Amino acid sequence: MAKTERIKKRYNRVAGWYDLLDKPMESALFSKWRKSLAGHVAGKTLEVGVGTGKSIPYYPEDVNLTAIDFSKNMLEKAKAKYGNDPRNITFLEMDAQDMDFEDDTFDTVVTSCVFCSVPDPVKGLKEIRRVLKPGGMLLMLEHVRSSNKFVGKLMDWLNPIPLYFHGANINRDTVRNLKKAGFDDIEEIDLWKDIVKLIKMKNKK
Repeated sequence: MAKTERIKKRYNRVAGWYDLLDKPMESALFSKWRKSLAGHVAGKTLEVGVGTGKSIPYYPEDVNLTAIDFSKNMLEKAKAKYGNDPRNITFLEMDAQDMDFEDDTFDTVVTSCVFCSVPDPVKGLKEIRRVLKPGGMLLMLEHVRSSNKFVGKLMDWLNPIPLYFHGANINRDTVRNLKKAGFDDIEEIDLWKDIVKLIKMKNKK
């Protein structure tokens, strides 16, 4: 719990200038990837770790979206931008590792650059599996540790810098964590080398 609070405080601290910090990468690459990700949603949808709401513009007009984040300040930024959006969006302050939803609630769950920051990623992914309906779709846009020996070691070496700065790890093995959480038949699409991936899977229960 103490680790979760530390990471939460770091995101609360950077919330005011988070969008400015990310703007170059967002404009150049991530916006088109988010658009592709959001285009796959169907039915009752949960976005885990909505942050400042960067994926929200790309959801379809008929979306039934619940957006959660454990950082109050990040969530407030998202609500300020999209709280009056005509689409059906509900914002909730909630921890991905301990969600309040009933089992089998959602048809689709979306994450975008989130599981670099969840303190216990396997626990968070197990929670997603719990709240996702059987046959429901998990869609993830995530950066992960490279399988290249040199690049992977470099990411390990550099990891303490972003972790201390705002709570993100750059060397997570998210696919392995998904398998530990009980997911299988995982589809990986490399978007930038083998570091940024679109990951898709159906929830088999």
